[in-house]
Parts: sequence; C-alpha cells; structure tokens
Amino acid sequence: MNKYFDKKDKEILKLSQEKAKLAAQLAAQKAKSSISGFRKELRTSISTAIVAAFSFLIALVWKDLITLYVNKVSESSPVQGQLFSTILITIICVIGIFITTKILSIKEG
Repeated sequence: MNKYFDKKDKEILKLSQEKAKLAAQLAAQKAKSSISGFRKELRTSISTAIVAAFSFLIALVWKDLITLYVNKVSESSPVQGQLFSTILITIICVIGIFITTKILSIKEG
C-alpha cells in the first residue's frame, strides 16, 4: 500500500513541477509580449515627438517670413501698427488652416 502512495506522490510531484514549469513559461511569454508592446509604443512616441519638433521648426520659419512681409505691407499702409499686423497674420493663418484642412481631410463615403 505504501508503494502505491509513493507512486501517486511522485506523480503528484511530477505534475506540480510540470505545472510550475508551464506557469513560468506563460509568465515569460507575457513579459516578452509586454516588452514588445512597450518598445512599439516607445518608438511611436519618439517618432511623434521628432515630427512635432520638425513641425515646430517649420512653423517658426514660416512665422518669420510672414512677419517680414506683413511688416513691409504695414509700413506702407496708412494704418500702421501691431493691430494691422495681427489682423493680417490672423487672416493668412485662417486661410492656411482652411486649405490644409480641406487637403488633408479624410473623405467619407
């Protein structure tokens, strides 16, 4: 009878070791999946940040160019000053936003 219980104990021990091994493998797979997802998200975030930085640089260059031309126009206009420049730049930017929105909009249908 003892041999029977010893054999069953060994089987139980073997099965619990196998279970522990499978649990460890599952945990390792989950960890690899999490790391892979993190790396993908990190690359996406870095890419977005770099694109945003370049976009900001482009915006600053365009701002300088627009300001230069607006200042030239406002010097020759009878209404000189910051108000005229602000209104003119606002109109130019709104037109730019409108054109950009129309060009880059996703067409539904």
